[in-house]
Amino acid sequence: MQAEPLPRILVVDDEPSLRDVLCDYLDQHGYETLQAGSATEMDRILARSRPDLIVLDLMMPGEDGLSVCRRLSGKGLPIVMLSATGDETDRIIGLELGADDYLPKPCNPRELLARIRAVLRRPRDETADPVAVRFAGWRLDLVRRELTNPRGEAIALSTGEFNLLRTFVENPGRILTRDQLLERARGPDADVFDRAMDVQISRLRKKLDDGAGRDLIVTHRGEGYLFDARVERR
Repeated sequence: MQAEPLPRILVVDDEPSLRDVLCDYLDQHGYETLQAGSATEMDRILARSRPDLIVLDLMMPGEDGLSVCRRLSGKGLPIVMLSATGDETDRIIGLELGADDYLPKPCNPRELLARIRAVLRRPRDETADPVAVRFAGWRLDLVRRELTNPRGEAIALSTGEFNLLRTFVENPGRILTRDQLLERARGPDADVFDRAMDVQISRLRKKLDDGAGRDLIVTHRGEGYLFDARVERR
């Protein structure tokens, strides 16, 4: 039996020593790694190989990480962003642009590994799930990870947004606490104090606004969030 390919991680950072440390650690823990020192090198790699996740530095010469994140948003490539600035504004902007997680530099390789595992965690048996679900005129393809609005227009979703929406459509009419959403949408290794979930909920709400004035994600203060739509499985 042919062995399954190792998950492939692309580390994009202009510091060669940091790239080497992170890639060596990930290699030791069952990942195949690729390196790029700039957005231009990253593009050359992406032209011939598709990684399972990108570790992306915020501050790089030439095109910076925020610009790269914006450009890759909606392409289904999970992104864990790194930044030495420690600026929470940059952190939130990165998450709004489609990053799935964010770590300050210098980061502990062990913590990065835990974040990568959480982002890459997927349901193990997707064949038992429906191919797509419909709700309030929307359609979510669970295999292609594509969202279509009631007008038939495709709405780009980051990996984190897709995981969050999938969690909601699998639990319609049920109040989910923030911690439950973190664990189900991002995995049990997620940091429950991380504001990434708040950002993703806000961003997902905007994408689910089709102008009809209906809020599909309802906040229950002190309790959590409820997905207020009937979900049809196909």
